[in-house]
Amino acid sequence: MDSALRYAETNFDRFTEELEELLRIPSVSTDSAYADDVRDAAQWLVDHFEEAGIETAEIMETDGHPIVYAAHHAGDDKPTVLVYGHYDVQPPDPLDEWESDPFEPTRRNGTIYARGACDDKGQMFMHPKAAEAYLHGEGELPVNLKFVIEGEEETGSIHLPGFIESHAHRLDADVVLISDTAMFAPGVPSITYGLRGLAYTEITLQGPNRDLHSGIYGGGVDNPVHALSDIISNLTDDNGRVAIPGFYDDVRDLTDEERKTYARLPFDEDSWMDEIGIEATRTEAGYTTLECLSARPTLDVNGIWGGYTGEGAKTVLPAKAHAKISMRLVPNQRAEDIYEKMESYLKARCPDTMSLTFRRLHGGKPVLVDTESAAMQSAKAAMGEVVGTEPVFVRNGGSIPIVADFKDILGLDSVLMGFGLDSDAIHSPNEHFAVDRFQQGIRSIIRFHEHYAASA
Repeated sequence: MDSALRYAETNFDRFTEELEELLRIPSVSTDSAYADDVRDAAQWLVDHFEEAGIETAEIMETDGHPIVYAAHHAGDDKPTVLVYGHYDVQPPDPLDEWESDPFEPTRRNGTIYARGACDDKGQMFMHPKAAEAYLHGEGELPVNLKFVIEGEEETGSIHLPGFIESHAHRLDADVVLISDTAMFAPGVPSITYGLRGLAYTEITLQGPNRDLHSGIYGGGVDNPVHALSDIISNLTDDNGRVAIPGFYDDVRDLTDEERKTYARLPFDEDSWMDEIGIEATRTEAGYTTLECLSARPTLDVNGIWGGYTGEGAKTVLPAKAHAKISMRLVPNQRAEDIYEKMESYLKARCPDTMSLTFRRLHGGKPVLVDTESAAMQSAKAAMGEVVGTEPVFVRNGGSIPIVADFKDILGLDSVLMGFGLDSDAIHSPNEHFAVDRFQQGIRSIIRFHEHYAASA
């Protein structure tokens, strides 16, 4: 391991320059205009794996953007780590809010600014660099490595579950290692052991068969925007709880020990509120803000529209009203069950003057991983040695559906060992990733492989 660490230290400037080269490829998966760039990024990674000395590296086609698969066999007696990441990025819009070109990496004060710098090119790229350090510094790896780097994470990983099912024999491993999450705070390394699931819906209320003149028809025709607003206003109660009957039936509540762990985390609520520009929180009664952000289920309206919203006046009574609603789920809740309960609740409250359409857009399972496993303890030891502070185990309020897919299809738990920060502006203008955290990540992954090989 020492030779691998020395190799990484000696070549770190080159590693950073190579990351910047990858960041220059505008691999925006959500926009078909960038399809060639997405493929270019995949090919760049294949070429890079080969240059690093990885035995197998290839583009594997899907019905959408390609997946990069790479593998290196170190020995039949060694454990196998499956690394997951993604090379696609979010669109850069709005461009006028960027201080520099989103696809021309710019370093300011030890930080790289570019789309994908943190999510996920910067964090994903730490893994092939750690492998290179072992292969060129030590001459061998302490573990068998497999890589699945996809190009559709930002569009919902539509084709990845099918890929995993079809290639399960090639993806056989002992654990999945992912770097696509954030540390709890600067200088506070963390390992995510829990993720919320997701149930995402779109609802439409249909009233008259066309938009109507509000002067001629107003007062005699029920307004879908009014009705939808009324329904939405009653989806949560005054205690911050979701009002859908049975919504909490299967919720796994926090244990006393978990609540004590939350209480020990260095969370400055006032600074957190200042950062996002609010003066007060609204949480579920009986739970702290931090607990509600990651360990309790939620319901949020993501968008609502209907009628005329352009410049000036247009006096219409809308024919339709729409809303998109997401629900974050916690362990033991199931998206299908929540969909059914929500649809029944909404349809029971739909006025008899209109009809309601309920669409299930996207779902994902919540995840909870045993913190005492060999892999989780290896990650804790590795990050602690590099950062110099004992890592904390945390739950994350977001959803990474593929983590549940790895468990369901391959039977594998995932170690979520991320080096981003919530303040890195992922999905926003001026996304960035600190160079020192990129370096810490490479060192930590090197140490993880050594610790895991010794403990597995």
